[in-house]
Amino acid sequence: MTHKTGLEDYYIIRNNRKMRFGYTTGTCAAAASEAAARMLLSGEEIRDISFMTPKGILLNLEILHIEKGEDFVSCAVRKDAGDDPDMTDGLEIFSRVKKTGESKIVLDGGPGVGRVTKKGLEQPVGSAAINKVPRSMILKAAEDICSEYDHEGGLEIIISVPNGEEAAKKTFNPRLGIQGGISILGTSGIVEPMSESALIKTIEVEMRQRVENGSRFLLVTPGNYGSAYLKEHMDLPLEGAMKCSNYVGETIDMAVSMGVEGILFVSHIGKFVKVAAGIMNTHSRCADARAEVLAANAMRAGISAETALDILNTVTTDEALVLIQREGKLKETMKEVTDRISYYLHHRAYDRMKMGAVIFSNEFGYLGETEKAGELIRLIKEEQR
Repeated sequence: MTHKTGLEDYYIIRNNRKMRFGYTTGTCAAAASEAAARMLLSGEEIRDISFMTPKGILLNLEILHIEKGEDFVSCAVRKDAGDDPDMTDGLEIFSRVKKTGESKIVLDGGPGVGRVTKKGLEQPVGSAAINKVPRSMILKAAEDICSEYDHEGGLEIIISVPNGEEAAKKTFNPRLGIQGGISILGTSGIVEPMSESALIKTIEVEMRQRVENGSRFLLVTPGNYGSAYLKEHMDLPLEGAMKCSNYVGETIDMAVSMGVEGILFVSHIGKFVKVAAGIMNTHSRCADARAEVLAANAMRAGISAETALDILNTVTTDEALVLIQREGKLKETMKEVTDRISYYLHHRAYDRMKMGAVIFSNEFGYLGETEKAGELIRLIKEEQR
């Protein structure tokens, strides 16, 4: 019989598909710690545990790999990310709880849990990458068990993750300066599949880490196309770039709040032509006005009404650019587009920082840039020397 966790009725519908919720590495670590502490202080053996997440969802989690010693108990909970594409899905999160002679509870990371090596993250340099909420969950679970069993001595809790170091190579941890393993994460204890808030939080964490390590100017690409263009065509270090996915507006908002002095976006026109209409989430499900924006700006640049109608029937931006080029108006059209991109970027930033963008396409290569782009390229180069 399949073990029921309590999440069977929790899901979201995305693209007409039912997608299951899961639970975080933080929940796994806290539940394993509670189970290990209870077994250590009671002498019982626990095969599953009820655990209340910060989101208010009660889980029933299976306890695995129980090992008992004279003064310690170790056990694990397997991570289930539901239908979220999470690199930590299926990893077993271990907690080893040991009695100590001190009257306090000490928490640290073992093999497979990363170590912070750069400033700007939730935990200080040298600490295990166990974030604030999971840390609080683990310590509270242990404190509650100590109180229940009148344990006046101390406990040492070590969280470890077999295969965590290998899994971490597929996460943002190496970019963030977290070495040797995964992070123990989660604010609600629950994983919501394809969560936008989680993606935006990832962008925020990377940005804060860069700012606190001295970056005043940010080099940002929406995704892999921008990264590839940077690598092949621009004299800027790829390792200095961060990705914003579709969240142009949120990226600017966070940068303003952190006191960033400037952002240079390097983007395929298929994404950033939308920004020329003030669209700050470039995902197609939010807005797909590429043809309309190009047609309007091409008309401003002087193309015929007939060609503008043809642009409205194109499927890709490269197809539209071919039509504009045939009338000899590509340069003029891109000037209209980049001027409007510049306006809306500065408008979103309340004119509190320098904003720029370099626009390209896979077929045409470099298409144009905004007024401040050249200055930002220079400033980023100087900063990264």
